[in-house]
Amino acid sequence: MAIFPRHARTHLSRRKRMLNDAWAKGGGDASLMDMNSLSPTMPTSPLSMINQVKFEDEPDLKDLFITVDDPESHVTTIETFITYRVATQTSRGEFDSSEFEVRRRYQDFLWLKGKLEEAHPTLIIPPLPEKFVVKGMVERFSDDFIETRRRALNKFLNRIADHPTLTFSEDFKVFLTAQAGELSSHKKQGPGLLSRMGQTVRAVALSMRGVRSRPEEFTEMNDFIETFSQKINLIDKISQRIYKEEREYFDEMKEYGPIHALWSESEEDLADTLGGVASCLDRCCQATERRLCGLSEALLPVVHEYVLYSEMLMLTEEVGKLEDKVECANTALRADWERWKQNMRNDIKSAFADTAERNIHYYEQCLATWESFLTAQSDLYAKEPPDDKP
Repeated sequence: MAIFPRHARTHLSRRKRMLNDAWAKGGGDASLMDMNSLSPTMPTSPLSMINQVKFEDEPDLKDLFITVDDPESHVTTIETFITYRVATQTSRGEFDSSEFEVRRRYQDFLWLKGKLEEAHPTLIIPPLPEKFVVKGMVERFSDDFIETRRRALNKFLNRIADHPTLTFSEDFKVFLTAQAGELSSHKKQGPGLLSRMGQTVRAVALSMRGVRSRPEEFTEMNDFIETFSQKINLIDKISQRIYKEEREYFDEMKEYGPIHALWSESEEDLADTLGGVASCLDRCCQATERRLCGLSEALLPVVHEYVLYSEMLMLTEEVGKLEDKVECANTALRADWERWKQNMRNDIKSAFADTAERNIHYYEQCLATWESFLTAQSDLYAKEPPDDKP
């Protein structure tokens, strides 16, 4: 059973009722033509299509689980590259087995993205992480870089798996199941019918740049993207800068505590105080490290993913210039656009809410640490005997 994002199910529930009504009245052809024009790779039978869809009032059941893990480095006389294990579990009937395990390198993911863009030029294809990193920020084959890329590749595949149309792509299935030799053979094949259709739609879009009359909503889409791109890029840059500065602060703090501990060994009268400070700094240092991990896992990847989305969403401007003969492409884009916006809002809200909770927990830990230190110092001072008066 295919899983549709919760925000899309209300729309699909209405489509389900419309489809049932049309089929009962003998008018199913028009409804089927409309639905299939949006999702050419989905089943053509109305009953099989309904059964493929999960709706709001049904329990959360998922039939495609994908994990990207276990990076391995490969060194040849020509190049050095990383491969990742892609493990898939599924209950879908179109798969020959319920479990698959393959190894893929970055260029394989790039091939999949290109095939999806060819076959579905009016859908919003999830972005991939950049092939190269900014010089001076992180080494290409460092553990941090490999882990960041692994998480991004994992997100990429699961975005596709959760998409109501892309999840049924034959190229996606091949990517998940074919061994290295089979995948290479598949890559050498020419474009299929859907890919040729996609290339045609894209070519028409590009050839009509001079057409001024287009639906007003596409102008609004483009305006939204321009504003969104400016804001999300700025947030990304500032967030990256804050993370870098806090990482430097963390590195300094790791050296700060041991200095107090070393000092306490030579100052008997200050030993308890200096030891307490060293202990507080150590606990705060651990809390800071956890906070940095939270930023790198929960906030920064989400923000940067939507930076990449904003760079590729200018496709809407091309599609908006199409005439009536490709109106179905406009319809497909409208539906995917609304789906993307809702996903984006949910992801951004979740990322910032998670970051807020982590910040509160971090500052509460640091506050409790230093309050405990002050309490201990007050108790220590109270126990000291008063100075002898002459």
